[in-house]
Amino acid sequence: MNTASERADEVPEMSLSEVSNILWRERQLLELLVFKLEEEQLVLAAGRNRWLPHATREVETVLAEIKRTELERAVTLAGVAGEMQLSDAPSLRELASLAPPPWDGIFAEHRRALLALAQEIDSVAKANRDLLQRGQIATREALHAIGEIDIEAYNAAGAATDRTLALRLVDEAI
Repeated sequence: MNTASERADEVPEMSLSEVSNILWRERQLLELLVFKLEEEQLVLAAGRNRWLPHATREVETVLAEIKRTELERAVTLAGVAGEMQLSDAPSLRELASLAPPPWDGIFAEHRRALLALAQEIDSVAKANRDLLQRGQIATREALHAIGEIDIEAYNAAGAATDRTLALRLVDEAI
């Protein structure tokens, strides 16, 4: 009976290469996601809310491509797992531990890089959520303050009133 390492040695190089190539694409997409999240963060921090829908749409586009690539990886990995007689959906750690050299090191490095990117994405996404929440609170407070200001545009004679005090209050509230 073949051991797991003997079965791994029998896996065609092309299959392992294909998995590695997909992992490279996934890493590139995750790096692009970090970039797009940081762009979104800059838009939020600058208060340029006009561009927020565009930035968010770009993030969603990258996320859709990541999902497609993850599906491709799962299908390809299932084939490799069958050839190596592993579970249907082996983890990257499991694959790295059973793959022959140099693939064991290559998959271990992919795993480390993917984990680091996941932590970076989590951090930037959390910062973006915080910025959005602070912006929402500031907007709510500004609208509340505006609602408390009694702005009378015209006096009883129909003439425009002096609104400089009210406008200054609105400007300070925003």
